[in-house]
Amino acid sequence: MSSKNSQQHSLPISGKIETEGQQKEMRRLNVGILLFNEVEVLDFAGPFEVFSLAENVETQMKCFRVFTFAEYASPVSARNGLRVCPDYTFDDVPEMDILIVPGGYGAEAIEINNQKLLNCLKTAEGRVDTLASVCTGAFLLAEAGILQDQTVTTHWMDLEALQNRYPKLTVIGDVKFVDQGKILTSGGISAGIELSLHIVARYAGAETAAKTAKRMAYDVTA
Repeated sequence: MSSKNSQQHSLPISGKIETEGQQKEMRRLNVGILLFNEVEVLDFAGPFEVFSLAENVETQMKCFRVFTFAEYASPVSARNGLRVCPDYTFDDVPEMDILIVPGGYGAEAIEINNQKLLNCLKTAEGRVDTLASVCTGAFLLAEAGILQDQTVTTHWMDLEALQNRYPKLTVIGDVKFVDQGKILTSGGISAGIELSLHIVARYAGAETAAKTAKRMAYDVTA
């Protein structure tokens, strides 16, 4: 397991950055967040908060439309008993620009054997612009065949398990997230917030991301 951290991209919080999103007329992008039983709460709630708050600094308009989806319409029982009603199911989820795959016990111990969920992720891979995992959501991406011969990260407690199960991956620690272009993976739980701010910067610019972080009272890694 490598300790290198050259793949981490810290969120720029000042100055102008050139992104494809800044070169196009801003439109409201669809962000879908996967839910399943025993999902880690902050894995999905952190990104939901980030994308929901992000506003264009000039127009004050929301940059993203954020929704959740799960295999069934019935409430999902997240970690420690929190019950959440998904907005959509696998069958009626709208087209997504960005897909967030959270982790938790349910990801690595239950849903990793759910072929319908894995097929849903594999299909979505070809239709979204950005696909990102939080924490042990990386196991789901790897099991679906989305992560192949890539540098990735996950929760610090699961780095060795991810490397052993998927030996073709290069699993690294001591980073908040790894940006491989279309595919991004992040460390455990709260790292999903920083990952999401990074994605906001990609699409809506560094100033919007910095404003969102400030509103959340979140200190971005230097």
